[in-house]
Amino acid sequence: MTPALTGADIRGRHLRRRQARDRLMRALLWCSALAAVTPLLLLLMFVVREGLPAFRPSLFTEVPRPLGESGGGVKPAVVGSLIMVGLGTFIGVPIAILAGVYAREYAGSRLATVIRFLIDVLAGVPSITIGLFVYGLLVAPMHTFSGLAGAVALAILIVPTVARVTDEMLALVPRSVREAAYALGVPRWKTIARVVLPSAKVGIATGVVLGVARIAGETAPLLFTALGNRTVSTSLVRPMDALPLRIYVYATGPYRSWHQQAWAASLLLVLLVLGFSLITRLLLRRRAPGPD
Repeated sequence: MTPALTGADIRGRHLRRRQARDRLMRALLWCSALAAVTPLLLLLMFVVREGLPAFRPSLFTEVPRPLGESGGGVKPAVVGSLIMVGLGTFIGVPIAILAGVYAREYAGSRLATVIRFLIDVLAGVPSITIGLFVYGLLVAPMHTFSGLAGAVALAILIVPTVARVTDEMLALVPRSVREAAYALGVPRWKTIARVVLPSAKVGIATGVVLGVARIAGETAPLLFTALGNRTVSTSLVRPMDALPLRIYVYATGPYRSWHQQAWAASLLLVLLVLGFSLITRLLLRRRAPGPD
């Protein structure tokens, strides 16, 4: 005859089941995190392994050599990328933040709904289509490829990323923070500028970093707008080189030296994005208020 289970036995059995389910879910979470991080780690390892042998000072200080000659560098591409990504960020980020602020702080209005819808649509537009659009908007009327056209294309690409992150980060700011400002008689626009935005600045900065990381590696829109240049060009109304363009040209070329420089330029591009991310984090951490 089976002995009757006591209340302690039943509670112990339920506890063991919960612990087993907890361990199972922890294992699944760890496996999911590992599966998400593994491609990034493998990519970084591969880029470092292939690009490090050609990663030398001449890569930053020399222009590309003529066809068939080994050596040279990607100085025009570095200069062009910094100019176009910087200008594109300068143009696109303020527009994106303002769009995200309006979509969240004036949610419920017809215009805010339209803005959020258009941002979602723009996020799904292929980058090559944006490049073709800017080609018709600037390149064809100006009768020349230019760094300005490339910067405008990158500015359009950064808008949906930053706007959506801004929208989501502002949603995390407690409603009580806004109501406290309103109770003190602070106007709505000043509450947004002085209270809401500073509370979400770390998240918004993360969105800017993500946006810059995206546009820094774009190639397709620059093929239609900046075209590329084998000499250093700082003029916004002339063709301008960029690291993604130079990587594309070298990776599809027939020379082994070009392939090595393509890997080295890829490593340089990864390091530039990583450095920008770290500098942004450090600046935000220094400006963040400390504990009382």
